[in-house]
Amino acid sequence: MKTKFGWVMIDGVRYDHDVIMHCDRKVTRRQKNLSKKLKCIYRHTPLSETELDILASEQPAVVYIGTGQVGDLPVAPGAQLVLERYETIMRKTPEIMDLLAEEKRPFIAVLHVKC
Repeated sequence: MKTKFGWVMIDGVRYDHDVIMHCDRKVTRRQKNLSKKLKCIYRHTPLSETELDILASEQPAVVYIGTGQVGDLPVAPGAQLVLERYETIMRKTPEIMDLLAEEKRPFIAVLHVKC
């Protein structure tokens, strides 16, 4: 797995947008539209509790949040409350990619590819 500003490569596939890696290792596009209404408050589209609804259905052992190349992904207060129920590791996306390569437990990873 690799990442640079604006993209992430997972299992040989390059994604030029934010992604979510699910417990079954499936990769989907992050649904930023669920959090767009908060962009005016945070300057960037933050991670919101609405985006984290997947945690209840997938029940990961750990949640990884890749905050971007320099670490600018804001997390809304409601999302913070949801994440408190899970072991959560939040770091810059390149650091998260290194951790994911070693992770054996079921996880969900939200990976921001810019900022």
